[in-house]
Formats: sequence, C-alpha cells, structure tokens
Amino acid sequence: MEKIIIVLFGLIWGSFLNVVIYRVPLGLSLVRPPSSCPQCKKRIKVYDNIPVISFPLLRGKCRFCGARIPWTYPFVEILTPVGFLLLYARFGLNSYFFASCLFASALMALGFIDYYHQLLPDEITLPGLVLALAYSFFRPDLNLRRALIGAVVGSGFLLLVYGAYFLLRKKEGLGLGDVTMMLMIGAYLGFEKAILTLILASFAGALVGIFLLFFRKKDLQYALPFGTFLAPAAFFSLLWGERIIKAYFGLYKGLIP
Repeated sequence: MEKIIIVLFGLIWGSFLNVVIYRVPLGLSLVRPPSSCPQCKKRIKVYDNIPVISFPLLRGKCRFCGARIPWTYPFVEILTPVGFLLLYARFGLNSYFFASCLFASALMALGFIDYYHQLLPDEITLPGLVLALAYSFFRPDLNLRRALIGAVVGSGFLLLVYGAYFLLRKKEGLGLGDVTMMLMIGAYLGFEKAILTLILASFAGALVGIFLLFFRKKDLQYALPFGTFLAPAAFFSLLWGERIIKAYFGLYKGLIP
C-alpha cells in the first residue's frame, strides 16, 4: 500500500515538476494561469492532463492545435515515482525519505531546465540550500558544520574552475549557476558525496562531449549543460555514494601495512 501511494503521489508530483520546468525559467507563476497549451493558449482539459496516460492518448499532440507535446513531459512523470521508489527502498518511510524526495525533485527540475535553457535558477538552488542547511539540525548523519563544509567544498571547486578558465580564455567556461547548484548539493550530501558527485558528473560529461565531438561533429566550443550531469550524479551519490566511498577506501585499507 505504501508503494502504491508513493507511485500515485509521484505521478502527480511529476506533473507539477513539468510546470516548474516550463514556467520558472520564463518567470511565470506556478499557479496562474491554469495549464494551457504554449502555442494556442487553450486551457488543457482535466482528462487531457492525466500523468503519463494522456500523452499516448493524444499521440503527443495538443488536442486543439496539434502542437507537439515535449517527450520530457511523460518522461518526468515516470521518472519521479521511480526515483521516489528508489529512495523508499534505500531509506524507508521516514523524515530523511521525504527530505530526499524534495532534494531529488529540485535536482530533476534543475537538470531539465539546464538541458533546455542552460540556466540554473536561483529560485530553486538558493531555497534548496537554505532547506538543506536547516534540515542538518535534525539529521543524525550530517550536522550544520559538515553541511557547510560540503557546500563550500563542492561549490569551491567549481568556482576555482570558473576563475581559472576565465583568466586563461577571458570568457566563461562554466556558469555560476553550476556553483550555486553545488552549494545546494554539497549542503545536503556532505563533502565526500559532493566530491563523488563532481567526479561522476565530470566523467559523464566527458563521455557525452567525446561522443558529440566525434559522432555529431561538434567543436570544442560546444557548451554542455553541466547541471544536467550534476543532477543524476547527485541522485546517484545520494542513493549509493556511501557504499561506493566505503568500497573505494576499502581497497586501500588492505594495502596499508
């Protein structure tokens, strides 16, 4: 029963995240106007706004004008409950589960917004940072001091990269939005998992960059939205980071006399 409730809530919440992903970068209200087609502005009927189900029924198009509905809409609606179920399986039903669902929601919104707009809005990252720091007072695994260290270490590394690239090339190679996103991530995960997040995101970004360079004929100036890689890397670190870090240091434990 708990899993069914989590899935149903995740589907509804995923639909809301689609609203966040679309409206926040445009500076629009999340409440008004009601859901409508971006092209013809017709209000979307309730029966056309059912998570996941409405997309195939409408064949991925607006009922009124035929404009295509982005594939990310059903993808986010599916990804959200799947992510919540993974968190439930890992942490159980407790305060950390609910806090992690909020954290994962922020990651998802930021990842898709950066994918579409190469923008990481402060409206999401800064409240996420404040909530992460506030929640550290109630966590047994991470106090305020460790949360602050995580925020500084995670964002500080990217800030150094930003400054070094700007000094060398006289232009931005990394957005400051990535820095504020890492503030939020580091504050919630702590510095060990923040470092793991940076490693995973950099590795994934490098692989995608190589693919685009050789198979899509992009040049070295092509800008990749790093937040889109940070988001899944942070979620991965949230779920399995502790095990990976312990396993890594366990490799060296036997080598030290």
